[in-house]
Amino acid sequence: MRRGAKGAVLEVRALSVEFSTARGPLKALRNVDLDVPAGSVVGVVGESGSGKSTLAGAVMRLLAENTRITAGEVRFEGRDLLRASNAEMRAIRGERISMVFQDPMTSLNPVLSIGTQMVDIQYRRDRSREEKNARAVEMLRRVGIPDAERRMAHYPHQFSGGMRQRVAIAMALETEPALLIADEPTTALDATLEVQIIHRLKDLQRSEGCAILFISHHLGVIAELCDYVVVMYGGEVVERGTVRDIFHRPGHPYTEKLLECDPARIADRSRDLPTIPGDVPDLVALPRGCVFAPRCAKAVDVCGRDAPPDVWLEEGHEAKCHLAAKAGGGAASGFEGGAASGAGPRAGAGAASGTAAESGAGEGAGAGTRTASGGAPA
Repeated sequence: MRRGAKGAVLEVRALSVEFSTARGPLKALRNVDLDVPAGSVVGVVGESGSGKSTLAGAVMRLLAENTRITAGEVRFEGRDLLRASNAEMRAIRGERISMVFQDPMTSLNPVLSIGTQMVDIQYRRDRSREEKNARAVEMLRRVGIPDAERRMAHYPHQFSGGMRQRVAIAMALETEPALLIADEPTTALDATLEVQIIHRLKDLQRSEGCAILFISHHLGVIAELCDYVVVMYGGEVVERGTVRDIFHRPGHPYTEKLLECDPARIADRSRDLPTIPGDVPDLVALPRGCVFAPRCAKAVDVCGRDAPPDVWLEEGHEAKCHLAAKAGGGAASGFEGGAASGAGPRAGAGAASGTAAESGAGEGAGAGTRTASGGAPA
């Protein structure tokens, strides 16, 4: 599905974000495009610094004081959130857009019971206290909390890490939002709990019908959860396509290297894990040309001189790479419904999408990759 497809609950267009630092502006996001169709799951995966969490913060308008959005639009249900007032954003957050954070203890109040918090979050709903309690118990059951009625009286410290994350997901979905942003919700969990949370999210997404923007740096999670992937590096989107495209036919050298770092792809035992040589880009003093060129083994002269074009490899698959253009891909140009017609990942109702990136791409995830259920999709 192409950028600008009809039915997108979230449309990010040419978004650029900077952080003010002592050395000068740090360009965390540059010209980022992303669609989240209604009823779909769009994941964002990558290493620290790729821009994933910055992207989520920009959508929610929850950014640090030294942050400045320099260009772009973030349209949610047809309205530009970047031009909404603070009062309008408060009405949207928690009601139409909910968020699950990496560490649930940063979003759960340690001095209030889970039941109190799950009832309070429904303050905008015209329901009786009994109805709010019933809704809270129902959501706890749906995320797999045993003996939900009794656990309503417990406090966050009385739950394990995995159970706290389930509670956070239940709270986020309790108000039936149109969009759920999950910012690395499984990173702090072990592999077994990670798989359980992913399966719960898949089940809840199907039953609730909400769209999900899923942020992760675990390739296995993306393979398990998503239908589409967007790869980010250095604050840019460098490739987008279906999970099959990205895992089996990567069109950007960075994507190839990122997949090589997946432990699930290591055939022989070794004391050393594969890495991508070189350093992540300095987002204050960006290199000329392609942002990945200094680390790319396939780079040619033009890569270090000119910014690469968006190349349409095939329907639904696009890469920002000079080599892809030379290989015969068509430049992704023109607009469809007011948006660029390059083949960005756009899933239909009930489908899933993902976004992948590495350190220095602007996403704020941990370096490296880890699999929840191992390996690429069939």
